[in-house]
Amino acid sequence: MKLTKTLFLGSAAGLMAASGAFAADLPVKARAVEYVKICSLYGAGFYYIPGTDTCIKLGGYLRADANLNTNSDFNPNQSGVAGARNRLMNYYTFRAREDLNIDTRTATEYGVVRTFFDGVFTWTTGNYSGTGSATGGTQYSGTLGLNASGTGLVGSGSGNVNGTDGNTSAGALGVYYAFIQFAGFTMGKAVSQFDAPWTNYPGNITDNLVGGSGTVTGVTQFTYTADFGQGVTASFSAEDATAYYQAGNLNMTGATAGGIIGGSYGTNALGGSRSPNLVGQVRVDQAWGLFQASVAAHDNHVAYYGATEATGHPDDKWGWAVQLALSIKNIPTGAGDTINIQGVYTDGATRYNFQNLSGSSYSLFGSSGVAYQSVGFANAPDTVYVTGSSQETVKTWGFRGAYTHNWDPKWNSSLYGAYAQAQFGTLAKTTICGAGGGAGVFGALAGVTGCNPDFAIGQLGVVTRWTPVKNLTFSADVSWTHLDQKYSGTVGASPSVATAKPTAAYELKDQDSVAMILRAQRNW
Repeated sequence: MKLTKTLFLGSAAGLMAASGAFAADLPVKARAVEYVKICSLYGAGFYYIPGTDTCIKLGGYLRADANLNTNSDFNPNQSGVAGARNRLMNYYTFRAREDLNIDTRTATEYGVVRTFFDGVFTWTTGNYSGTGSATGGTQYSGTLGLNASGTGLVGSGSGNVNGTDGNTSAGALGVYYAFIQFAGFTMGKAVSQFDAPWTNYPGNITDNLVGGSGTVTGVTQFTYTADFGQGVTASFSAEDATAYYQAGNLNMTGATAGGIIGGSYGTNALGGSRSPNLVGQVRVDQAWGLFQASVAAHDNHVAYYGATEATGHPDDKWGWAVQLALSIKNIPTGAGDTINIQGVYTDGATRYNFQNLSGSSYSLFGSSGVAYQSVGFANAPDTVYVTGSSQETVKTWGFRGAYTHNWDPKWNSSLYGAYAQAQFGTLAKTTICGAGGGAGVFGALAGVTGCNPDFAIGQLGVVTRWTPVKNLTFSADVSWTHLDQKYSGTVGASPSVATAKPTAAYELKDQDSVAMILRAQRNW
């Protein structure tokens, strides 16, 4: 019995030792996989970044545009080879664009910390311009990517004088928005606080409407926004003026008749950045709609009268702008129908009316019954001056708006329009047109019967959109732009060689331009 017990205990001990050896050879149990979790704090599409308490959302769109009767994706023909409206102008301009945005948010004891980035990859059809060659040469000056406005980098393409493009199929990255929001502050590149919420788009898809501010690709800023509840907010912002808000400070001493016809009224002599634009805004955003009042101050800082600092300079001149915007939602014509309108007045701050994508320089050619062709031209800088004088501000006013109607859940249309007027002071009118028997640069030319640099731009358009499935929309937008200029008579002129226009007699006349955008866009 004792022997049996001894054998049994020994066998058990052996089995336990063997079991321990086998267990040591088995793999360690893997940690549980940490799957991505939905973050419901900030709306649909957010997920927690694994291992963190930060939520992230990816979004964007892919867009294809076919633009008819324009050399641009966002403007009708208004100047340069587009305004020449001859064999150099494009009958179409194509654009393909991919947009990517990244939105992150983290809840903290100070409130939500948010970062937002929006970048685009773009390719756009380019342009050809004349070289003045006796053999009819042209050179490529295409839209290879994105400029400071984020919408079109005019490249130095390698086309040769025979018109053979050496580098047209290029593209580039554009950064629209890149900002941090924390405790009421916005720091980085975001939509200007001066802008209405719809920026350039009260109902249209074209980018070029006058009559209000519109930094659709963002402007670098430091902003504080106070939220008073019930949809009432107020913001104060310091915003970078250099990329989007410089319409020009022109020394008209350098103005020439040929330059004026091309929409250039002198030598642009911007100085370095000294002060950001100072912007204030109050907004009421509620179920019935929205009301917003905005003000801005803009420092016009000129370099020098001449080539060196010894030539002197005019003192800085502050300009300003004020804008009112109103949106009315759910009007009786149908669910989701809206009316968006805004009006603006500027004095020495032209870009708050003739916004960056509309531009403020025009030179369009057309037909004439009394001369070789007709031409209409205009320019609206921030200020003008002559060597030895002070700066004189250019005053503008304008408005724009749209009515959008939903026919059914898949179809809607918008009727939109805009108007803006620029008014020059005594110095500009005397220099260009003359006064008191004096001869102006342009007014003294033979054949000129009326001379006035004031002008107006009128725009009207309609867009229809079809959304057959969620987040896929097809649009057709037709717009008309009218240049109402105040010059009259005929003038002998030698336009820029880039336009291939000959030295001839041109009738001074209002001009019209019509353009169309066909767009397919898939949001994700």
